[in-house]
Amino acid sequence: MSPLPLGKPLVKVCGITSPGDAAMCTGMGVTVLGFIFHPASPRNVAPSLPALINEVDVVRKVGVFVGQCANEVTTIMRDGKLHLAQLHGGQDEAFCDAVGAERVVKVLWPEKYTSVADLQADLDRFAPHCARFLFDAGSSGGGHGRTMDLSFLRKLTIPRPYFLAGGLGPETIGAALSSNPDGLDLNSGVESAPGIKSRAKLQLTLDTIFAHQEA
Repeated sequence: MSPLPLGKPLVKVCGITSPGDAAMCTGMGVTVLGFIFHPASPRNVAPSLPALINEVDVVRKVGVFVGQCANEVTTIMRDGKLHLAQLHGGQDEAFCDAVGAERVVKVLWPEKYTSVADLQADLDRFAPHCARFLFDAGSSGGGHGRTMDLSFLRKLTIPRPYFLAGGLGPETIGAALSSNPDGLDLNSGVESAPGIKSRAKLQLTLDTIFAHQEA
């Protein structure tokens, strides 16, 4: 199985906390599911949850890691039957290599950089050590529920496919699509409460994304 399915933009729904929400997402055409392993998050889960979810062959499962060491990450990936590790805690290149560069989604926070040149330098530095990047709002963490100014994308040479995250939902997905990302990471913007996905919000967002894919 390849690390990620084909198609652009890929749709990832992160913060899955129940088999029911996983089944709802895959039934609506989502091909990448994200599971958060961070006790401080209201969306924190145990590896036993993703291990139970084997909906269809096209689904990929991503673990989101913040404070674990590399050995803990690889153990959780094995126990949870995860395909990719989204490194959300500022992990360095050696950490990425220990997990396996082909399995790493490296998170960067554009808003924390004082210049585009500094962000470009980190993109170039991490490119040999990851499969994809993910750009999130804020200066750390995730699930903030707010968007970011995407104009920085026009000033970069991005050496790996990338996901956009940050408050994406029915009202904000159009602006994200206009930047032509490789993938979209949906979480708090399609929830009715932290860790509980809203069918209505998710459907509205996916309808816009799938219409864009067909255009």
